[in-house]
Amino acid sequence: MDRTETTQTLRPLSRPAEARLERSVADALRIIRAACDERNEAPVKAARRQLAAVYGATRLSRQRERRGASA
Repeated sequence: MDRTETTQTLRPLSRPAEARLERSVADALRIIRAACDERNEAPVKAARRQLAAVYGATRLSRQRERRGASA
């Protein structure tokens, strides 16, 4: 099989396409930045810490139950 048949050529982006891509990337980065900022705000951070503690306690409890059932 001739390799040139399966190889696709990439054409350079047109100016409008480049502008759309740049806006899309900028929008994505702005959304990510906003999500990170929101995640690090005090109330959200405290809630996440509390949920992590509850999750950890639940995992420990289940682990103890499994050990007790197998003993």
